[in-house]
Amino acid sequence: MKQLRKIIEIDEEYCDGCGRCVPSCAEGALKIVDGKARVIADALCDGIGACIGECPRNALNIVEREAEAFDEAVVEQHLQNSAQPATPLDTPLACGCPSGQIMALKKNREAAASAGTQESMDRQPVASELAHWPVQIRLIPPHAPFLKNADLLVVADCTAIALPTLHQDLVKGRAVLLGCPKLDDAAAYVKWFAAVFTHNNIRSITTVIMEVPCCSGMPQMIEKAQQAGTSRIPHRVMVISRSGGILEQRDAGSNALHVA
Repeated sequence: MKQLRKIIEIDEEYCDGCGRCVPSCAEGALKIVDGKARVIADALCDGIGACIGECPRNALNIVEREAEAFDEAVVEQHLQNSAQPATPLDTPLACGCPSGQIMALKKNREAAASAGTQESMDRQPVASELAHWPVQIRLIPPHAPFLKNADLLVVADCTAIALPTLHQDLVKGRAVLLGCPKLDDAAAYVKWFAAVFTHNNIRSITTVIMEVPCCSGMPQMIEKAQQAGTSRIPHRVMVISRSGGILEQRDAGSNALHVA
C-alpha cells in the first residue's frame, strides 16, 4: 500500500553512475542500472538518507512522495538473496569499480618475496595476512560473504601506518574494515555496522585506534550499533601511540584499561 513518506530521489542529470552511494545503503536499495543509480524498490528505501553524503555530484536528495511503505521483512529477504553462497566472491559490486570488487585473496609468500626492489628482497620477507578485498568500510556491502561468522578487525586508517606489526599480530584470521572516524559519516557508520551485526553472526570485534581524541569515535559508533541488537558481541579496543606502540587495551564500554 502506498503512503506519503520520505524517500530517496536521484537526479539523473547529475548522476554519473560512479556507484559510491551503493555500498552506503545498508538495505541494498540502490543499484547502478544503465549507468545511473536507481532505487530498485521503494519498500527497500527507509528514506533516512545515509547514501546522500557519499555522492560527489549531489545527485541524491530526500523527497516526500507517494511510495510503498518501507518494509523490514522485504529488506531482510532482499539481503539474504543478495548473499547467497552461490554468488562468487569475485563478482563485481554494482558500481563496477575495481576497488569495490569483492574477492578472496590467496596468500603467496614466494610472490611477496619476489616483489619490490632488490633491497627489499634482501630483507626477510613479510607476507600479507589480508584474506579479502575491499577493506574500506564505505566499499563493503553489509552482506559481503567474508563477513559471515567473522571476527572483525576495525582499523582507524592511521593505525595501519603507525603499528608496524599489524599484519603479524592482528590481521590474520580476521575480516578487516578500514575507515576514519573523523572524516567519514558517523551516522552512516552506525547504520552500516548495525546491518552487519544483524545479518552476519559476528563472533568478535577488535577495534584499533590512535591515541588522538578524534579516533575515540570509532568504538563509540560500534557500541551504538550494538545497542539495537539482541545479543552482545565481545568488543576489544586497542589504542596505538603516534610512535607505533600499544598504549592501552580494554573491553569496549569498560573503564578498565590494560596497559601493554
